[in-house]
Amino acid sequence: MSELLHSNILGKGQPLLILHGFLGMSDNWKTLGTQYSENGFEVHLIDQRNHGKSFHSDDFNYELLSDDVIHYMNHHSIPSAYILGHSMGGKTAMQLATSHPDRVNKLIVADIAPKFYPPHHDFIFNGLSHLDFDKISDRREADEELSKHIKEKGIRQFLLKNLHWVKKDRLGFRFNFEVLKNKMEEIGENISGLAVYDGPTLFLRGDRSEYILPNDFAEIKRHFPKANIETIDKAGHWLHAENPKQFYEKSFAFLNS
Repeated sequence: MSELLHSNILGKGQPLLILHGFLGMSDNWKTLGTQYSENGFEVHLIDQRNHGKSFHSDDFNYELLSDDVIHYMNHHSIPSAYILGHSMGGKTAMQLATSHPDRVNKLIVADIAPKFYPPHHDFIFNGLSHLDFDKISDRREADEELSKHIKEKGIRQFLLKNLHWVKKDRLGFRFNFEVLKNKMEEIGENISGLAVYDGPTLFLRGDRSEYILPNDFAEIKRHFPKANIETIDKAGHWLHAENPKQFYEKSFAFLNS
């Protein structure tokens, strides 16, 4: 039996489970999660394994990540839920919906397609590996060191959210650095070629992102025949953070349709 995922539960109503992306955590979704929770949903902001405050494990693939969520739903007596996943969380959500369609009322996938993505996080792990916590004593110093390797401030801020005080005077990562670095191939893996979810599905893509391209649409429809594909303006891969207003409007309209 897998361990239980950590979560933050907001509001009352129909269960909506939100799954963050790679190297993210439930906290990334707090603002939007609060909005959904104020409008009729019991929102479960979940940390996936090896991320946030959830357990660490050497085993890491989408079948396991999907099973973790089923175990979580069983523990919380949730027969079925609305599922929203971003990036890696979107892959977990696709795996969950195609493996356990009866547990998913509606599916929202944010900026990821059902296809293989070659590893492309090398520069991030290279930057993170230069953080020496024997010498770094606060976030500012960590940011300074990271900026030598990662120029984009937004990416650095996203990554630095994962720092926490392991002991009174020592910083460390919340995520399982070694396992995630070694499982980069797994992060890019696709769902099974035969996998199909026939329920209501919404794919949201950032207009500045290259994760879902027009030539992916046919493949999306093959796995998710009822999928609508909509574009969020002025947004890249972190579309929910870059244009939260439009992301909320489109996702909320779909959840209530």
